[in-house]
Amino acid sequence: MEFKSLKNIESSFRQIRFFTFAFICLCAGVTIFAVWNSYTFAEKQREKIYVLDNGKSLMLALSQDLAQSRPVEAREHIKRFHELFFTLAPDKEAITDNVQRALFLSDKSAYIYYKDLAEKGYFNRIISACINQKIDVDSVVCNFNQYPYPVVTYARQIIIRESSITERKLITRCNLLNTVRSDNNPQGFMIERFEVVDNKDIKTIKR
Repeated sequence: MEFKSLKNIESSFRQIRFFTFAFICLCAGVTIFAVWNSYTFAEKQREKIYVLDNGKSLMLALSQDLAQSRPVEAREHIKRFHELFFTLAPDKEAITDNVQRALFLSDKSAYIYYKDLAEKGYFNRIISACINQKIDVDSVVCNFNQYPYPVVTYARQIIIRESSITERKLITRCNLLNTVRSDNNPQGFMIERFEVVDNKDIKTIKR
């Protein structure tokens, strides 16, 4: 009888340990789920921006992850630089204004390239011959797996003269650095080590 009583006590202790362990596991599971759910909810709420519209109503806007928009901004930065730097009109003030705006997006390497062209009389020939030059950027290849980000740009220059239209291939190479955003540099990038890799005529059409 005593042996049976001890056996019942031992079985009771075993059941208590089992239920205690099961209760602890249940509490841990509920706690983990609650913390994870709270974190997920907080992340979703952080993606929401409330905008006050003329002091009257609240509009809900969704913010995008910065990592998703950065490659798009990089391509836009490079495209904008090339459009400003290589779009030329037979007007000295227009050329100077475009180049100055382009130089806000780059380091001294672009300025050195500009000075080299100026010393060779390139811009004077544009003005004296009444030449219009525009650029079409075909593609911008940027590697975001290393920093500074190496970039190769493929574009076409269209040189419009009174007697002909010349299409010229343009390939440039540079690195991109992160920098502060400003009115002159809204994407927050800086071009460094800018160089022209290839720039030669493809075809000329007589007018």
